[in-house]
Amino acid sequence: MYEIIRGRIEDGTYPPGSRVPSVVELLGEFGIATGTGQKVHRQLRADGLIVTVPGMGSFVRKDGDG
Repeated sequence: MYEIIRGRIEDGTYPPGSRVPSVVELLGEFGIATGTGQKVHRQLRADGLIVTVPGMGSFVRKDGDG
């Protein structure tokens, strides 16, 4: 799952500044457990690929986001 979302970020499917699927949306698309979806988001944040804005969602990191 992580590799799929990372690949979509890297290939421009999710360009910088765009919203990435929420944990709930990942559950619907991939049929995974909530904990797995949360783990994917945590890893994407840890790798500096996304930023999460409370109440807004998670977005592909743009240069200068932090």
